[in-house]
Amino acid sequence: MIANDDRRFMSPAEYLAWEERQLYKHEYVEGAVYAMTGGTLSHNAIALNLASAIKNRLRGSGCRVFINDVKVRVSAKGPYFYPDVVVTCDDRDLQSQKLIRHPALIIEILSPSTESYDRGDKFRWYRQISSLQEYVLVDAQKRSVECYRLNERKKWELTADFAEDASDHISVEFPCLDFECSMDIIYEDVNFEI
Repeated sequence: MIANDDRRFMSPAEYLAWEERQLYKHEYVEGAVYAMTGGTLSHNAIALNLASAIKNRLRGSGCRVFINDVKVRVSAKGPYFYPDVVVTCDDRDLQSQKLIRHPALIIEILSPSTESYDRGDKFRWYRQISSLQEYVLVDAQKRSVECYRLNERKKWELTADFAEDASDHISVEFPCLDFECSMDIIYEDVNFEI
């Protein structure tokens, strides 16, 4: 989640070297560096629920799921982002220690301060990643999940799932992982009343 515009302009190589020495994470877009802040308890619970469910599904498959602190590179020139959840099945990423270059699935948990950016400019950047098959936006304030999937014609299609309350037993499909996850699991331990 981009929080403050801590403008520092640098090259991608300068950013990567500088970022390794920082206490806090920073995203990098077009030469500018943006400090990240923490999310809410709901945000964290949703990311953990999704990562746990996906990891259980992928165990033994050769794919890997990461949460929050893993950098994704769009191209050698950037941008570099920290998605909430990212899955890669590419052998080249399985050997990497510092960042993901070939994600299949990226999940962002929406917050009021980042929602328009996650839907707009960030998704525009992510669409440049040739390996990306699904981009998922999960609302942290209501039971709503939007899945953008790359179809066979190389067009992004939206499937939106919304549950009025916990009694609506809806599942969200992740075709690139051959996986389905219920909204109950995604929103487990999330309290919307606070």
